[in-house]
Parts: sequence; structure tokens; C-alpha cells
Amino acid sequence: MTQARESRESRESREQIKSYAQLSPFELKNVFIRLAEEKQAGEPGQKDKSTVQMLNAGRGNPNWVASGPREAFHALGYFAVEESRRVWTADNLGGMPEKAGAKERFDAFVRRHPGLPGIELLESCVRLGLDRFGFDADSFVHELADAVTGDNYPVPDRVLPHTEEVVRGYLAQEMYGGTLPESPLRLFTTEGGTAAMCYIFDSLLKNGVLQRGDRIALMVPVFTPYIEIPRLDTYGFDIVQVKASAFAESGVRQWRYPEEEVAKLADPSVKMVCLVNPSNPPSLALSGRVAEQIRSLVAQDNPELIVVTDDVYGTFVEGFRSLAAAIPRNTLLVYSYSKHYGATGWRLGVIALQDDNVIDARIAALPAEEKERLTRRYGTLTLDPAGMRFVDRLVADSRQVALNHTSGLSTPQQAMMVLFSLFGLLDEGRAYKEKVRSLVRERYGLLLEGAHMKVAEDPLRAAYYVELDLMAEAERVHGAAFARYLRENYEPVDPLFRLAEQTGVVLLNGGGFDGPAWSVRVSLANLDDLDYLKIGHHLRSVLQEYVEEWHAAGGK
Repeated sequence: MTQARESRESRESREQIKSYAQLSPFELKNVFIRLAEEKQAGEPGQKDKSTVQMLNAGRGNPNWVASGPREAFHALGYFAVEESRRVWTADNLGGMPEKAGAKERFDAFVRRHPGLPGIELLESCVRLGLDRFGFDADSFVHELADAVTGDNYPVPDRVLPHTEEVVRGYLAQEMYGGTLPESPLRLFTTEGGTAAMCYIFDSLLKNGVLQRGDRIALMVPVFTPYIEIPRLDTYGFDIVQVKASAFAESGVRQWRYPEEEVAKLADPSVKMVCLVNPSNPPSLALSGRVAEQIRSLVAQDNPELIVVTDDVYGTFVEGFRSLAAAIPRNTLLVYSYSKHYGATGWRLGVIALQDDNVIDARIAALPAEEKERLTRRYGTLTLDPAGMRFVDRLVADSRQVALNHTSGLSTPQQAMMVLFSLFGLLDEGRAYKEKVRSLVRERYGLLLEGAHMKVAEDPLRAAYYVELDLMAEAERVHGAAFARYLRENYEPVDPLFRLAEQTGVVLLNGGGFDGPAWSVRVSLANLDDLDYLKIGHHLRSVLQEYVEEWHAAGGK
């Protein structure tokens, strides 16, 4: 037994490691961080600090930001303050920006401040908004100025009018392949994709579209909240897993869904399916074959299936097209600006649902007593509760209905969302998109170079994360006897403990995402490029350590 192995066992026994594995990956990560920090600090009494660098590739917060739209946002802020002082100036007291003449005053502001950071991009964004969407100039500029000032409640509460048009145009480009569905697409801006998830699960249940204990499907591996929320007592859903279990070749996972797995969705008892597309952690967009299979089975076998697709990583795949474009009537689209624009702290998300949808149809078909209950629930908001769209019920439910009048995403957040969207529609935004795509792909290559692991090639790889199946790799390289030795002597998360304790590397366990127990998730977004080469080397060293222990135990 190696010295490193003895040191590790003295800290964490196999039983302790097994108990830790019950935690959510994002909570287990904190254990790994503690161990990595201890390694970085060195042994107690040691004079010199350890030279080990903690490399935390556990969480997917990107280490880049889209600086241009942020400069434009601050330039907009200066214009808005000038608009406020124009109305009313008394020391630090200003007034609300006015709509009449807003565009003319904006043009004058741009001419007076040619050197203001962000002013050129702000002007380009405003011009694009007017040219592409045909907005009334004063109304659009006023909405931006008033929004960034934050002096009003969001009105309408679901989304500001011009914001909805701009974000819809951005989604058309990035999520719908350039063409929106024929039925009007309604948006609800939310506090990131996180809030969108919570609101959707909550409102589907409160509106009787889903019942506690209903059968739903998860396309796994998947972001852990989609696993954990349905298991809560509130929902108690019966979960069917659609597993990405296909192999490209012996020992090399393809992370694709076999036809027989997708066929599980044909069962009408499956009321809803949730997926992340491109997937998290494998980071692959759905293939055209799977998208077509889902479209076909919905049309023929399960026409009332609700699809919740979380497409936050779609911008990292060339030619990405959401399931919302293939089956718009069945699909709730969730998108967040957090990853593409380096904006996790901004909390910018959106839910999209077309007017002609299965959710509203299912609400309309509810029994009379259920309809009466919902009439009482929403009766204070409208004289026609039965005609209230589900997307508007989402808004009301997000504030317990009684606070519907104060619901909605804050207006400064919506202003930032507009500028991100308009930037994304400009040539500058398209160039930025290519840069961040190449950034994660470079890191992906460096990781694999260091790890010497074989991964299936896939043109639909987003490469924001990568999920590596250590057991499949162990069996591919060293054979079935070595793989059996690992299963019999170690817990699946044991390699992650070794990485943290011995090298300061923090990764997440793929089993926590309902992936293979011996898989690990590496975020390719949040560290410097060469750090991924180091992580690959460390991962390879830990795997070699198991091989040496196997040989020492008589394995061949």
C-alpha cells in the first residue's frame, strides 16, 4: 500500500466516503474543497506552505465576462441619470425620465460623449432595436432609460414590452434556428434559470396540470436540481429515467440516447419530460435522430407530453436548434444568459411558451371542481380567471398570487438582458460567441491531452463540461479484472477524494447527476487554460495509483 494511500485512509475511511456519496454533488464539493485547502495549507507544524495549487473545476461559473454589453449598460446609466436630472434637480434628488423627445436627447447625449466607454455599442444596440423591430424611437429609448434607473415596478409584470420583442428575436436566432413558431411566443423573465425551474414545477402542480405522484421522465445524466426537486415531498413524482447509455466503442461512452430509451416517452402515463440541452454534464446537444424520435412519438403516442428543455448551453454548439422549435406546442423553453455572457451574478433567465400549448389545453380540460378552485385562486387578478394563460399564472404564482402586482424581474436586470440580446444579434456578438466557443474547446483538448483518456468525437459537443467515465476507461485500458478490483475495493467517489487530498483538484461526481457511478464532471469554464492540462495529469496519476495497488495485491 502506498504512503499516499495510508495518508488518505487515515483521514477518510471507506464507510465515511460511502456516506458522503449520499450528498448532492454541489454539497459534496464543499468536502473536496476543504480537503484541497488542507493540502494547500500543508501539514500542521510545517514551516513552509505547500506549493500545491487548488484547482476547483467543480462549479460551472465561467471565468470570462462579456465586457462590451456591460460598458454599454453603464453608458446607458449615465444617460438615464442625465434624463432624471433634466426633470428635477435638487441636490441628490432627480425625477423620472420622460418619454417625449427621449430619442432626440439620446442622440445629443451620444454626440456630447464620444469617448464614454460603451457609448458606441450602446448606440449600435439602440439603432438595431429600432431598425430590426420597428420600435417607436421615444418609447424604446424611454423604456431603456427608465428600466436602468429602476424607478418603477416592472409593468407589465411578466416582461417589459420592448424587452419581450428583443429577447424573442435573440431566442429566434440562438434557440429556434432563425424562425419562431407561428403561434405567438410569450416570455416571462426570471431571476436566472434557477427561478425558472422552481416556478415551472410549482405552477404546474398548483394548476392541477400535474398531480403529486405523477410519472415524469428525466433525460439523464442531468443537472442535479432536476433530479432532486421531483423527489421532494411536495411533488413525490414517479421518475422514469431516459439514459444516455450508448457506447461509441468498447470502453468509450458516447453519451447518446439509444432508441429504446427515448421510446419510454411514448407511454401516455409519462406526463412530462425534463432535459438539459446541450446536456449537463456530458455537454452534448441532442442529435437530430433523437429530436425527430421525440417529435414523432409526441405526434403519434403521447400528444399531451409536456417538455421542459433547459437550453442554457445552446450557444456553444454551432447550428443549435431547441426542441422548442421541433415541438413548440408541447415545450416550455428555459434559457439563461449566465454562462454565455459570464453573468451568473446578474440572474437573467427567461421562460418561453407559445400561446397554442398543451398546458393551457390541459387546464381547460380540468374537472369542474378543479376549475372552481383555480377561479378562486386567480379571481382577484382578472374577471376571467379561466382565460388566464399559464405563462401569466407562472408570474402570479411566483409571488403567491397576492403579490402579483409586485412581481416580475427587476427593470435594471431587464435592461441588461436587452443589451446582451442586442449585442448577440450584432456582428460583434457573433465574434464574441466564436471566442468563447474556442476557449472551452481549447481547454477540453488540454484536459484530454493530460489525462490520456479516449473520448468519442461529436460535432454537437458544447464542451462547457465533460463527463469522464473512469470505470469504462479502466476496463478499456487494463481489462475487466482491474475494473472488478476497483468495484470491490473502493467507493465510486474515492478518486475524487484522492484528487482533492493529494493534488488539490476539485471535481464533481457524475453519479450525483444520475450518470455512471464512477464518472466525474469537469467544468471547462472556470479555470485558466493550462490548469486543465494539470488536472488531466493529476487524474491520470490517481488512476495509475490504483493500477499499482492492484498489482501489489496480485492483480495482473
